[in-house]
Amino acid sequence: MQEIVNQINSYVWSSALIYLCLAAGLFFSILTRFVQVRLFREMINLLFSSKESERGISSFQALSVSLSGRVGTGNIAGVAAAIGFGGPGAVFWMWVVAFLGAATAYVESALGQIYKEEDEGQYRGGPAYYIEKAMGQKWYAWVFAITTIIAVGLLLPTVQSNSIGNAAELAFGGSGELVTSIGSVSYTKLVTAVIVVAILGVIIFGGVKRIAHVTQVVVPFMALGYVTMAVGIIVMHISDLPGIIALIVTDAFTPMAGVGAAIGWGVKRGVYSNEAGQGTGPHAAAASEVQHPAQQGLVQAFSVYVDTLFVCSATAFMILITNQYYITGVESAVSGGLLASDVQANSPAFTQYALESVMGGFGKIFVAVALFFFAFTTLLAYYYIAETNVAYIRRTFRFPHEIKILKILLLGSVFYGTVRTADLAWGLGDIGVGVMAWLNIVGILILFIMGKPALKALKDYEAQRKAGVERYTFDPDALGIKNADFWTKRNNN
Repeated sequence: MQEIVNQINSYVWSSALIYLCLAAGLFFSILTRFVQVRLFREMINLLFSSKESERGISSFQALSVSLSGRVGTGNIAGVAAAIGFGGPGAVFWMWVVAFLGAATAYVESALGQIYKEEDEGQYRGGPAYYIEKAMGQKWYAWVFAITTIIAVGLLLPTVQSNSIGNAAELAFGGSGELVTSIGSVSYTKLVTAVIVVAILGVIIFGGVKRIAHVTQVVVPFMALGYVTMAVGIIVMHISDLPGIIALIVTDAFTPMAGVGAAIGWGVKRGVYSNEAGQGTGPHAAAASEVQHPAQQGLVQAFSVYVDTLFVCSATAFMILITNQYYITGVESAVSGGLLASDVQANSPAFTQYALESVMGGFGKIFVAVALFFFAFTTLLAYYYIAETNVAYIRRTFRFPHEIKILKILLLGSVFYGTVRTADLAWGLGDIGVGVMAWLNIVGILILFIMGKPALKALKDYEAQRKAGVERYTFDPDALGIKNADFWTKRNNN
């Protein structure tokens, strides 16, 4: 089964998807006249410009919810894998895909806002909603919704919770084992599973507002603490920093590292980490209370920078500046890394050794704590995304207690993933997320051809900004945008 899943994954996450993500980012960057650069200051200003309402969350809360999904174990293990398999040059290509992906993130998140709906007292939206409303293809929207529910609601939570369980054992040891029907389970993992499920249950049964309130506190603390630690290590090796930057840039194009390997791993891990184009960000973006859809699009574009340019770069610099890495298939003397090739590259090991080389035993504990927060907040984002797509399907087909069933199934997946390995679930989840990316990117490209709603919204927002209006308005009918029912209804009230 694992071999079959791996084979399917090789097709889904082929070079075609990698270059589609890059091409879409470049395409939308050009069309928006590189909005990710022109309006960077506006992105910062908008972070705290809106406040939550009875139906929606603030821009900063929406940023925190989306970042909780973007910033996960991939920022620790994914960056290590990119370096281990693609060389230091892979980091450069992660930066490239983040820069271009910010424009894609603007487009998909603005679409999420334009076509959002009010559902039982809260805002909901995402690719399923804008595919149905703007493209008029309900079957396409259903395929996306079902794929998303399976991927982020059932499969990928086991992977993230497994990281939490491993992090607990890394910090506190195994503490003996309990023999159960699913195999031997360490007491540490069992206690961790109970605690995680209990905390997660309290939060997700409280609804999107409670998720937003938790993530707006945890995510900034998590990211700032991690980046601060990285800055401390860089300062301790400040004389080596120019050489590391030069290594990243030059290695990105050298035949020795293999340009193909560097691009492939850099782009794949960059896309997987920042999620630009995958269709996950628009769910949180749609829940925000804003005056104009373009505002939340710009805020979500900034989240891509936070994920890759800040957090992923922090991991990369810690690994490279301490030389705690190796490159698969390259002799250690050539690669410059100090680690032997028996250390698993596709894991947090590089990051762990980098911190331990400077901080000693504290480094191991810090990685464990970071993994816990990164994975836990990602679980919150996964649940919210899955719930939104269940709510989308519920518009047409209802069955009793569908949201409660989703919560119970997700909590069960989290418990199982915490105490057991989740290799198969990771592979299946990868397929689901890859299919989401294919469906969403193709969808937003088709929507551009059909009517350019996200670009019309940006042009309208910039015109009002230039005019110096005190309060922004959005009139989809005047812009020729159809089926944006929420905004039409708001304007008529």
